[in-house]
Amino acid sequence: MPHILFDVSRMLWRAWGGQRATGIDRACLAYITHHRNDALAVVQRGGFTHVLSKAASVELFGLLLSRPKLFRRRLLALLLRSLLTRERPLHGMDRPLYLNVSHTGLDQKGHARWVRRSSVRAVYMVYDLIPLTHPQFAREGIPERHVERMRLVLKEGRGVIAISDDSLDTLSAFAGHEGLALPSSMVAPLGVTSLVVRADRAAPIAGPYFVILGTIEGRKNHLLLLRVWRRLIEQLGDDAPKLVIIGQRGWCAEEVFKQLDHDLTLRSHVIEVGPCDDDTLSEYMAHARALLFPTFVEGQGLPLTEALGAGVPAIASNLVVFKETAGGIPDYLDPEDDTGWEQAVMDYAEPESTRRAAQIERMHGFVPPTWEAHFAKVDAWLTEQGLLP
Repeated sequence: MPHILFDVSRMLWRAWGGQRATGIDRACLAYITHHRNDALAVVQRGGFTHVLSKAASVELFGLLLSRPKLFRRRLLALLLRSLLTRERPLHGMDRPLYLNVSHTGLDQKGHARWVRRSSVRAVYMVYDLIPLTHPQFAREGIPERHVERMRLVLKEGRGVIAISDDSLDTLSAFAGHEGLALPSSMVAPLGVTSLVVRADRAAPIAGPYFVILGTIEGRKNHLLLLRVWRRLIEQLGDDAPKLVIIGQRGWCAEEVFKQLDHDLTLRSHVIEVGPCDDDTLSEYMAHARALLFPTFVEGQGLPLTEALGAGVPAIASNLVVFKETAGGIPDYLDPEDDTGWEQAVMDYAEPESTRRAAQIERMHGFVPPTWEAHFAKVDAWLTEQGLLP
């Protein structure tokens, strides 16, 4: 008999809209894969919450994992059948564990009422509190909504899974500020996608190049790199290395979009690839001189550990969370130090770069976080808390 209720709301509605998977979506998919045989699916919409039967849950998990042809038609038919059935999936379940690893619905008043009415023991994953600590990088209204989400986590949560010590420390500070107790908590870094880097294949771009990976948004600090590349082009002309930008366009980055679309100086050396699949990403990463990660703030920073796991050097901001996940391997720089980033790029672009070679040496023995390790740690903790049999 299932003993877990797993919230699939984010994945369901993003899949319905045909949106590409983000880091949070990949975490949701990993949890679906891990719990598909022992969980019932939970769907939220507009304050309404519905729990699917075991058979309907298995079918829904399969649809979300495979995204088959006629996905929307099959999904709609499944949800309608489930809503019209008179089955009571929660009947006979004694205070089941409810897992929400997406932040979805936590700012809806109906969610708190459902948690209490259903007598579930809720465990929430907290990725970060960036909309609270750095509201200048959030879309309008998001900081206020995130405050409500975190308050609910603290008030209704039986437990919290944080993805880094840094995120848990920030949540603890927020709890103290709000005068609320921090539920039982643990830290389990997200697993990363293993990139199969084939250096024997031809490089997708001639000459040395660097990669920045992730949604183009204000906090990722693409503007710094555009300033750096403009100076490199002015100094080196055609010999300047290239910058490859991989990721979809996001928010709070209008100046970046303007320069990418209209700056003729940058156009010859800055290549915006947009979102891409793992095979294309691997091709670009295989021959990159380094991953560049000048972000102002992160919850974990998956591209950093993905790059190091694939043997690709990284130049990153000097964030506490990066040192937590990558130790002393990358070259760390102040995200506002244009000169330092420019010098690092020039050093790493050299064919026989000693600075790059030194980092590759430091990489030996690095093991990126895996989903196997994540679930081993989480499941053991849930069992210790009496939330899993």
